[in-house]
Amino acid sequence: MSGSHRAAQRKVNCLMHPDLSPSLPVIPEVCAELWTSAVRVLDANWAGDHTVPSRTLHPHQRSWDTAFTAIGLAYVNQPRAWRDLGSLFAAQWPDGRVPHIAFDPDTPEDAHFPGPRFWNVPAYAGRPALSSTGLVQPPLHALAAWEVYRHAAAHGADAVQQARTELDRLYPRLVAQQEYLGDRRDAGGGGLASIVHPWESGLDDSPAWDEALAAVPANPGPPARAVSGATHPPADTDHARYAGLVLDYQDGGYSDTGLAERHAFVVECPGFNAVTATAELALAQIAGVLGHPSEARRHRERARDVTAAIGRRLWNPETRTFHARDVRTGRLSPAHCVSGLLPLMLPDLEPDRVDGILAELRSERFGLPAPSHDRTAREVDGRRYWRGPVWIDVNWLLRRGLLVHGRRDDAEELRRRLVRLAHRNGHFEYFHPEEGGGLGTSAFSRTAALCLDLLADRSAPAYARAA
Repeated sequence: MSGSHRAAQRKVNCLMHPDLSPSLPVIPEVCAELWTSAVRVLDANWAGDHTVPSRTLHPHQRSWDTAFTAIGLAYVNQPRAWRDLGSLFAAQWPDGRVPHIAFDPDTPEDAHFPGPRFWNVPAYAGRPALSSTGLVQPPLHALAAWEVYRHAAAHGADAVQQARTELDRLYPRLVAQQEYLGDRRDAGGGGLASIVHPWESGLDDSPAWDEALAAVPANPGPPARAVSGATHPPADTDHARYAGLVLDYQDGGYSDTGLAERHAFVVECPGFNAVTATAELALAQIAGVLGHPSEARRHRERARDVTAAIGRRLWNPETRTFHARDVRTGRLSPAHCVSGLLPLMLPDLEPDRVDGILAELRSERFGLPAPSHDRTAREVDGRRYWRGPVWIDVNWLLRRGLLVHGRRDDAEELRRRLVRLAHRNGHFEYFHPEEGGGLGTSAFSRTAALCLDLLADRSAPAYARAA
């Protein structure tokens, strides 16, 4: 065990209180066990220059998994956190997009479907052909970089110096990522980034996409399963449509020109755009550290602009919550999904919108921890990926939103429940919303990484509002 690991574990033991709610006890022994097991998962999933989500189910580097993992590694291995982020951004495209998968050339093609040959991405920016996908995922990386920097002081002066150097190196790449999303992906012209595939949302088979996806023809050619060994994968018909969307985007050279006219799936997701605005807030903090005050102001203004656009385009006054918007039809999805709660992360969200999200979160539809889909919906499925299970990652984002808006008691209750859920069941990919049992792969990096953060840090973001 490294010195920084021991110091971080001592910090965890000091932060935990034995007199927490008797219904959800979180005692020092529980915290120590969970901390040790989380570190073990991250060590096992380290692949030399990056962390894989899992050794069996997801054997390549994934975009927002890397961001979540870096947030956890900030406590136990700062060099690896920076190496992880750097490895991913080495795969960045010249147009600024960060691919949702960077393929490991030493991993066999059939270890994951769709593999490199299916994506058929040409060589770019010094990268060999077939080295990545052409899709993106929520741009959580600026927040991750800020969190790693923020915790560097606990690891000594050398770590602080390295963190400053890494921020300086990453900053222009993070800005290019945001500019790509804000420019090329504003297919609706309303100031929001559009996703061109459900996989880009990070919430792959969410009911939020059902209406838009129904208009997509199913591709009969490729295999139906996205990953071999998945325990409760999305339906075969959905995967056939997913494959068809990839081929359609690929046929256009992965270009984003005229998306709304030529591509079958173009959707504005409230969760994706909430992360995009949060990234601008993180970039404002990073720019401040790097001595760029005018750029910091620009990032804050951009965050406000995206927040306002989310309010204009994705808010449904009848349901008093946010919904995904099909850019091609202009329709808001009727589904109540966890993605509609994620704008809570934004400090400039109008008070009535904050109240609407909080009411939705406390309703019988959701509760704490929040499931991925409305518990009362006819199509809810507590075992199927994003159609009902609880995920630690989106609940971590919701907890951040509660802290941003001064709901510290709710944030603490959610933290306790997540810690208890992982301790009782393990570092699973996701969990049954009623029974609590673990589902998916059993040694999932981003669950483990976020457990470390949940144990070690109860501070609110610098821009948090008072209750």
